[in-house]
Amino acid sequence: MSKYRKYLEFLLLLLLAVAIIWWFGRRLDWQQVKLALERSDWRLIILACAIVLAAYFWRAIRWRTFLSPLTRASLREVWIATCVGFAAVLTIGRAGEIVRPVVLPMRDPNVKPAASLVTIMIERLYDTMTVVLVFGINLFWLRPLGGRSADFGPARTVGLILVGLLAAGLLALIFFRKNSRRVISWLDRIIEEGAGLRKRIKRALLSTLDQLATALSVLSNLKLLTISIGWSLLLWFSVAIANLLVCRAFGLKFGLPHVLFVLGWSMIGSAVPTPGGAAGAFHAVTAGALILLGVAREPAAAIAIVLHLVDFAPAALFGLFYFLRGDVNISRLRALVSADAVEHAVEDEKIVLARGT
Repeated sequence: MSKYRKYLEFLLLLLLAVAIIWWFGRRLDWQQVKLALERSDWRLIILACAIVLAAYFWRAIRWRTFLSPLTRASLREVWIATCVGFAAVLTIGRAGEIVRPVVLPMRDPNVKPAASLVTIMIERLYDTMTVVLVFGINLFWLRPLGGRSADFGPARTVGLILVGLLAAGLLALIFFRKNSRRVISWLDRIIEEGAGLRKRIKRALLSTLDQLATALSVLSNLKLLTISIGWSLLLWFSVAIANLLVCRAFGLKFGLPHVLFVLGWSMIGSAVPTPGGAAGAFHAVTAGALILLGVAREPAAAIAIVLHLVDFAPAALFGLFYFLRGDVNISRLRALVSADAVEHAVEDEKIVLARGT
């Protein structure tokens, strides 16, 4: 069963994606969705794709910045790994996240697997915190279109709760950064070893906390922290502008606050690990956010479909190009993505950090 577990998991996630897509589309007039797509301004959509592609380049530069205390990485190889990784996410879902930190050490011998894995964890922290913070602050002055303030109230409450959780999370990370050794040792003592699944859960928990402690250590450099925050703001500002152009392409008189609201909910939808880059979940959540802002159901569905393509496809096309050109060894990649290979890389992370510092 363990041999076929990953295929079973993929099948279950695929069925989940199909169920969400069915639920998303069951009440839509698809003729009206098609009409909204045909009436859109594709010049603005193409421009949005170009801006999103630039955002992926900012992402590659930021990743190289995260790596700088640990090793010297080639920007070209970081860019290739970024594109291939997001092509994997678009194809198989969030399970493809592991592809990006695995491809980079394959391409660049200066980068060890542990350094790649740790810095990807930092990136996820940055992205989550940036989007949640901007999303929450944005709710203070956001006003929905079409006089739907009553429907919008619960969404604002959820957003403000997220900001509160972010503040609590930041305090917890600061505490953990200062006391990581004691926290991990304490958990190791109080959690019984057990066997089978229980043993694997304990190892996974302690390994994840160990990675997190290493990742937070990388951010101890104030200059590095300032530079990486700057790249993060530029990255997400570019994505927001691209999404604004897509909304304008469909004739919506949205401002940046409206786009940031939709972007925040799109991020929640994209976290669902279904194949096709959170297919179904992304579309349903994004369309729901647009409907809350006063957009009709069918145009909201059309915009959600285009936003999904604009946000994921540009880098994925480059990733496909690098695959077809032979820049990535498929058989070696499959071997390195295995759980045993990843676990072995994590064991080496303390050595990598010691070399970097």
